[in-house]
Amino acid sequence: MQASLPRLLALLCLMPLAAAQAAGTPHYRITQQMRLPGDEGWDYLVYEQGAHRLFVSHGSRVLVVDADKLAVVGEIPDTPGVHGIALAPDLKRGYVSAGRSNSVVVFDLETLARLREIKVTGDNPDAILYDPATQRVFTFNGRGRNVTAIDAKTDEVVGTVAVDAKPEFAATDGKGRVYVNLEDKNSLAVLDPRKVAVLSTWPLAGCEEPSGLALDAAHGRLMPVCGNKVMAVVDAASGKMLGGAPIGAGVDAADFDPGTGLAFASCGEGVLTVLRIDSAGRPEVVQSATTQRGARTMALDRDRHRVYLVTADFSPPPPATPDQPHPRPAIVPGSVRLLVLESAS
Repeated sequence: MQASLPRLLALLCLMPLAAAQAAGTPHYRITQQMRLPGDEGWDYLVYEQGAHRLFVSHGSRVLVVDADKLAVVGEIPDTPGVHGIALAPDLKRGYVSAGRSNSVVVFDLETLARLREIKVTGDNPDAILYDPATQRVFTFNGRGRNVTAIDAKTDEVVGTVAVDAKPEFAATDGKGRVYVNLEDKNSLAVLDPRKVAVLSTWPLAGCEEPSGLALDAAHGRLMPVCGNKVMAVVDAASGKMLGGAPIGAGVDAADFDPGTGLAFASCGEGVLTVLRIDSAGRPEVVQSATTQRGARTMALDRDRHRVYLVTADFSPPPPATPDQPHPRPAIVPGSVRLLVLESAS
């Protein structure tokens, strides 16, 4: 019988970190910061591997940052309710999910020029993903509880699949499978990107409200991060739960660095949890790096092994009202910033 995630966590807490120490313990820390223009909120950020550019969703636009100079070098404007950015380097295009207009904004990856806007088939497109195997873009529509498929060669919608849940972060193995967390169902769906169909839905025992999702494609392992302060490891072929480890509070994003074998969970409490996955797929925490409160979305430079986070300072939230029972605190003007973390080891 498969062990539950809570039981696995209890067992893992008793295991020493000798293996991790032998392999070299990372020491990630903030090495650089830069102010980002504007006082609006942010969501996903994406690193363009090889080109050393960072795309940051910010308010109703996407900022483009030169990661070497730490300077804003461009933007994609008029993306209302922007959530995510997907890059298709083989087609020299980029795609932005604009949640408030229920659309995808297509831009030229070299010039950043806006090319067109595509209406999606669900409400509030949030996460967005480019699958190079099919050359299709997928939007994961939060309130629509479905997924829209777009042919990136023609920019035409080619299908929709219902997931009967709120889809969150997604990942592709580039070999015919797309994976997406189902946040309000504590589960993970496997999609066929060619047929635009759900192949399987796997429960994530012990993982509540999964948000971020990392993938170790070489070893076939998925790493969802969960609202109950857990990173789980799931076999990408069978859905079997391989293990879990504790992470910080307020997690949103996760990523995996194949060059170092490290997984990351960015947590809003002000912690970047760094984990190593052993040969059996069991994760162990090797560092809880101090970041800054609110830094819960991230991007990873896999060449230079840098982690990028965005955060800001916040004023106290306004009093609750019948219309706004849970009001959000306001961003302090001029405080939105990009954090760069590197390891000394």
